[in-house]
Amino acid sequence: MAEHLLEVRDLSVRFHTAQGIVNAVNGISWYLDRGETLAILGESGSGKSVSASAIMNLIDIPPGEITSGEILFEGRDLLNATGEERRHLNGRRISMIFQDPLGHLNPVYPVGWQIAETAMAHGQPKTEAYARALSLMERVGIPNARESMSKYPHQFSGGQRQRLMIAMALALKPDILIADEPTTALDVTVQAEVLSLLEELQHETGMGLLLITHDLGVVAEAADRAVVMESGRIVETGTPRELYHNAQHPYTKKLLAAAPGKGEMRSPDEDKAPILEVRGLTKTYGAYTALDQVNYDLHAGETLAIVGESGSGKSTGARLILRLEDATAGSVKWKGEELLNKSPREMGRFRRQLQMVFQDPTQSLNPHMSVFEIISEAWVIHPEILPKDRWRDRVAELLTQVGLQPEHAKRYPHQFSGGQRQRIAIARALALEPELIICDEAVSALDVSIQAQVIALLGKLRDELGIAFIFIAHDLPVVRDFADRVLVMKSGRIVEQGPVRQIFDAPREAYTQRLLAAGLDADPDIQAERRRERLALATG
Repeated sequence: MAEHLLEVRDLSVRFHTAQGIVNAVNGISWYLDRGETLAILGESGSGKSVSASAIMNLIDIPPGEITSGEILFEGRDLLNATGEERRHLNGRRISMIFQDPLGHLNPVYPVGWQIAETAMAHGQPKTEAYARALSLMERVGIPNARESMSKYPHQFSGGQRQRLMIAMALALKPDILIADEPTTALDVTVQAEVLSLLEELQHETGMGLLLITHDLGVVAEAADRAVVMESGRIVETGTPRELYHNAQHPYTKKLLAAAPGKGEMRSPDEDKAPILEVRGLTKTYGAYTALDQVNYDLHAGETLAIVGESGSGKSTGARLILRLEDATAGSVKWKGEELLNKSPREMGRFRRQLQMVFQDPTQSLNPHMSVFEIISEAWVIHPEILPKDRWRDRVAELLTQVGLQPEHAKRYPHQFSGGQRQRIAIARALALEPELIICDEAVSALDVSIQAQVIALLGKLRDELGIAFIFIAHDLPVVRDFADRVLVMKSGRIVEQGPVRQIFDAPREAYTQRLLAAGLDADPDIQAERRRERLALATG
């Protein structure tokens, strides 16, 4: 018998690009045992996703090239397997959840069929495959699963699409599940439920779980061991507790230092006049009420965080403010001017003042435009902001501010990771120097150190320029560090709101308490305590 279920030995991968050879993975070695969760932790560009793609035979060759190593599954080197052998293994024995669900779900087929197709492709009868698909959709938390079987990917939220990807990957109860940032787009309660689900499946089947993540909280919650990668190399390994309390490598220490949720909480300035007044904001779709009589104010230079589970109405409210959708009822006043009765032409003059960073950068970035064109497009529409001879320098400044390189301006969105694409979207919003930025899960896909850098940047803009933020997020530690006030939503209604200290230290509503207990912390000891709190809330 093989010593390990999966073992990677001295794996090296490089890519031939127009700018030269990129060594993405450099001689890494690790192993995964049956029933174990191994986390590969690192930032964008560290090589963690490339190494997983090599296991699944998903590297495009060329331009990619595996220059050395072995990938042993049950003792057999997968790099020597034929195409037919790979097709038999992939999906049935080794399965993968990808980071970007919208890019991996077919937009023209119902989601139930797509999940069932996985089983049917490996010989399962149609009736059994559809029954399995329904069971999995229920288990990963898709509401009204039977009716949802006939819906299409665009009819689900970002978090729900990721749950559908997880259901698809689990269809055949694989021996190994590779999860590439599987909970990045999920709200905290669903994130906890999905990680718990994966743990349950491990106990049932003995499945090995390879968890690729930049989230230290996910490592603390789910991993048995962790491998830390930087620039294509492994710099440190250990249990989550060993890495947190006794990190040896400077890179690991840097990641831990950037973990959110440890700073001083802010206090709101109640003396400033509100610049945004929302009253009775309501949105219905037929018989479904997505937003129900929402009321709140936003003050100049203030950060209002809006938290809640997928489907709570957080993003719908933001889209109504910007008139990306029309409200059913209510009022939205910007500096005393009613926005809901403005014509599209009249709304044009507000676009510079009100900007939004969307949750899914794959959808919001034009794939046919370079990064330079994407960012500078703001100045084409609003030429009074910046003379054309300053565009190139300003784009370089904005890219540097969000943790990218000036030379990235020449590239296109598909050449970046999900986290890097979100940084580009943030740079585009900053180009207009707005007075209000609505961030819809804008930092959820970012590496922990870049996340800390971007939050620090947004805080600096808030303090120096008086920019206000509506910060829609499921990452509660980030909310704790960045927000002045917090608004908690459930099923289209506000259930609680108040200063960040009151919400985090003394939440009144049971729903808020459940959200906080589901949050993830980088400290494994704190995370163990939260797991006990979740269990107590669930049983009591």
